[in-house]
Amino acid sequence: MAKEKILVVEDDTDILELITFNLTKEGYQVRGVTTGEDALTAIDESVPHIIILDLMLPGVDGLEVCRQIKRDSKTQDISVVMLTAKGEESDIVTGLELGADDYITKPFSPRVLLARIRAVLRRRMAQSLDDKSTIHIHDLIIHPGRHEVLVSDKRIDLTPTEFRLLHLLARRPGWVFTRYQIVNSLHGEDYPVTDRSVDVQCAGLRKKLGKAGKYIETVRGVGYRFLELS
Repeated sequence: MAKEKILVVEDDTDILELITFNLTKEGYQVRGVTTGEDALTAIDESVPHIIILDLMLPGVDGLEVCRQIKRDSKTQDISVVMLTAKGEESDIVTGLELGADDYITKPFSPRVLLARIRAVLRRRMAQSLDDKSTIHIHDLIIHPGRHEVLVSDKRIDLTPTEFRLLHLLARRPGWVFTRYQIVNSLHGEDYPVTDRSVDVQCAGLRKKLGKAGKYIETVRGVGYRFLELS
């Protein structure tokens, strides 16, 4: 029986009750709150494995909740599944940039939600079993276990998604990843992100890396690869 802790943040009490009922029936430890402020308090009291997060909340909205937990080293590894009526591409890209693991629009199927949660948990497990060795490439150092990137001994502040993208490419220098493979590796199949959003992420990552950004190459018409250095 599953024992993972899930925090559900939803201001519609009927939807909150529906989600809580279905997750509890599956064996998850579920706590529900209706505001962003209560969500931050609940996280401080007991860090969950996953947060099901509505965006349109009274007071502190869902994006701000996500922003706060992802910039705190104690909570940045919490998986976030955004569940919201805001389905525009700009909303999805914003959630992705803040580090959301999945994005589900309302109305939704409880069965689909459960399937997405299981997929997120599988990815968490795969990542925890992944190679944790430090990657050294000239002046670039990537510490997977510490979630830290250094360029010429200077720490680079990356979002969780940017870090996973860099780690994905750097682990296999010279290997070309299509945009679809990048999205699938970072977020799972059927994640609603366009090719353009992947390009924006890669451009933003290069900019943050400064001179080390040159190691990320664009393969025209295909995707991206990390420069294979001799």
